[in-house]
Amino acid sequence: MKKAFRKYHRILATIIFLPITLTVLTGMAVTMGKEWPISTGISSRFLLKIHTGEIFHLQAIYPILNGLGMLGLLVTGLSMSGLFGRRKQPTSND
Repeated sequence: MKKAFRKYHRILATIIFLPITLTVLTGMAVTMGKEWPISTGISSRFLLKIHTGEIFHLQAIYPILNGLGMLGLLVTGLSMSGLFGRRKQPTSND
């Protein structure tokens, strides 16, 4: 079972890497541009278009796809971790 989850986790991570990275980096850049006196040379409007997926005309589903991808990585990662596996019953030496 862990082998299957590892396979799905690897495939999903490869697919979701670029959208999540774009979302994180553009979100950080917009925040830094607005809150700190740092000029990135790129307008915050353009960064927000990338951040929300509007530049790719995916603004309606981009956040949902990012969220589903992250949930999938969370589920497969936790299942591989063994945190929620069955615990062996201690044997009693009566």
